Amino acid sequence: MASQEQKKSYAVLKRFKGINTKAQRTAIEEDEFSWLENAMPIGNANIKITPAPSSVLTSSNTAVTFSNNVTYLTSTNLGQTDYIVGFEDDGRAQYYNFGNATVANVATSATFSNASVSAAQWKNERLIIGDPDKGLFSWDGNSVVSIGSVGVLTVTDPGSGYTSAPNVVISAPNDANGVQATATATIVTGSGGIRSIYVTSGGSGYGAVPNVTIGAPNLPGGTQATAVASISGGAVVSITVVESGSGYTTTPSVTFSSGSATANAVISTGGVNSVTLTNAGTGYTSPPTVTFSGGGGSGANAVAQIATFKTGTVSVLVSSGGSGYTSAPTVNINGANTTPATATAVVLGNTVSSIVMTNPGAGYSTANVVISGGGATTNAIATVVVNTEQIVDVATFSGRVWVAAGRTVYYSAADSYSDFTSVSAGSFTITDSTLHNNIRALFSANNFLYIFGDDSINVFSDVRVDTNGNTLFTNTNVSASVGSKRIYAIFPFFRAVLFMNDYGIYSLVGSTTSKLSDPLDGIFPLIDFTKPVSGGQVLLNNILCAAFSFTYKDPVKGSRQIQAVFFEKKWFLTSQGTLDYVTSVPVSGLINLYGVGNKNLYQLYGNLTANIASTIQTALMPMGDAIRTKQALKLGIEATLQLGAVLNVTIDSEANSSPPYALTNQVIWTNQSSVAIPWTNASNATVTWVNTTGYALYKTDAQQYGKYLGLTVTSNNAAFTINAFEFEHELRVRF
Repeated sequence: MASQEQKKSYAVLKRFKGINTKAQRTAIEEDEFSWLENAMPIGNANIKITPAPSSVLTSSNTAVTFSNNVTYLTSTNLGQTDYIVGFEDDGRAQYYNFGNATVANVATSATFSNASVSAAQWKNERLIIGDPDKGLFSWDGNSVVSIGSVGVLTVTDPGSGYTSAPNVVISAPNDANGVQATATATIVTGSGGIRSIYVTSGGSGYGAVPNVTIGAPNLPGGTQATAVASISGGAVVSITVVESGSGYTTTPSVTFSSGSATANAVISTGGVNSVTLTNAGTGYTSPPTVTFSGGGGSGANAVAQIATFKTGTVSVLVSSGGSGYTSAPTVNINGANTTPATATAVVLGNTVSSIVMTNPGAGYSTANVVISGGGATTNAIATVVVNTEQIVDVATFSGRVWVAAGRTVYYSAADSYSDFTSVSAGSFTITDSTLHNNIRALFSANNFLYIFGDDSINVFSDVRVDTNGNTLFTNTNVSASVGSKRIYAIFPFFRAVLFMNDYGIYSLVGSTTSKLSDPLDGIFPLIDFTKPVSGGQVLLNNILCAAFSFTYKDPVKGSRQIQAVFFEKKWFLTSQGTLDYVTSVPVSGLINLYGVGNKNLYQLYGNLTANIASTIQTALMPMGDAIRTKQALKLGIEATLQLGAVLNVTIDSEANSSPPYALTNQVIWTNQSSVAIPWTNASNATVTWVNTTGYALYKTDAQQYGKYLGLTVTSNNAAFTINAFEFEHELRVRF
């Protein structure tokens, strides 16, 4: 009878979990793996080798290759056609059209910045593109248009005599493919204010300026106008209206506190009161002209200012309007620039009420403003605001476009992708200390707009419009300790949002964040975060998975790109070649993952028959007795084949690994004495019988000693399934 030390023991491993790099190989559970690459642990007795990547082909059967290195890859659906869009390091963008398998330019070189572009789909009409320095653009599948829309419209002269609202014409946009803005005017009817006062007789003998009194308005509730006189040579030479008043239907009297001067007032009735945008338009790179026609009056004028998110542009804020202005002063903006900014001052009631940019300029980092002339007794004071905040990200949510720059989120008017100035448009600045730096990303999913900081997450929800037309929403901080700056590694997964940062991968469900990547803790210190990180959803073996692609500083193979793939609380790894960015594309109801590397476009996991390198490394198992040495005798691997496979296997201990065993699926014929029978053909060459499909048992004698035993299995073959790992060993001495 064999002694205890000579008794043969057996172990069979068929329960398969995922990878676990958090603990040492001797400490992970026996059904976990210390490494799983291109091998998906679907379930018990079912590890499938993942498919290789396949080149995306055009209709002429050539591989899709972008013209330059891609710095951002995204997908969109326009008019029920799916596209992949690559933004490139020369500022161009190109698309691949899934409908007709063609490649063409979205925009030519230098249209966009060479990096950090973002995009979001608006309905299925257009792609909204956020450029860090050049502002917003839209692409409808045919044309790229700058979302330079008309912003402020300011009446500089109301004119008079209008019996009905005049027509307003805003000139065409600079971009031929843009949308022309439209607006409507409203007029003051029935009564008005004092437009001007002219001297009919200057009188004589004035040694001091007399007071001017204007008669009271005709209508109840009106306000009395005021004015001041100017004298020269002892006579009144001019009168300046300070407050035009209101409620005048007939010309009031004008009297002086002394002397014999006389004057008459001119009332302004039927003047243009305001101009309201009905369509902000697109494609304006410089402010348009505004003209009025019809309505029975004349003299109305207005100036327009465009809304732009370009950096290096300027605006002017009036902090004090001054006094005594008889005409609009000159506005000069000083500072180094690539395009000079110009502006027009608007004077109301003898003060500067606002300054409208007739050209916001470009290339400014600092600037100041000088206001001069206009007959002021006290000069107006204003400051220049230079836009230095780059667009970080764009999103579409609740019928609006949302733009993040700095700590501020801007939002368009309701049901508009381009109007950022109407009453329901606006902005919200996060002042809370939970946002330590600037906003890093926006993401819309599950009826929330998520605002990511480095280590915080806020959500906007419950977007609505009040009775005055203002947009209201709820802002809630849901995480004050976890966030992400990896803008291309945030995506939806079922009812959750998954995101990767520099120390883990997290799930955000409602207002709760939880870490998913504990099993990958041994990998994260070796991720090169100076290289792109991206991710997306993908269907693998009919299971929806989440995949994150990054550069791994492999201690053995050197720096390379791998993907961490998650499903059903399990992780495994894939290597799909050299990739810079990946993105999901739902085509015909199936969610596929595409990647770009060395300018080439691939469908990841798209080739079921091409060879692919796989690695499966089991736990080092104590085989029921952790303090007893075991001698390995045999090993076996059960597999299901489709194309055949050669497995290279080492049997490992806590100390070392055996030489590799090359296991084939060759069929050996034996006689009754178990002697192999060779087969030869007519040329006397040995014929090898190989089982290429169905069940196969790979087995071999093995030599290894250790308190812990495990296997490392590598292969370069495709389309096979591992069903079980089998061990035969003898127990040896304790300690």
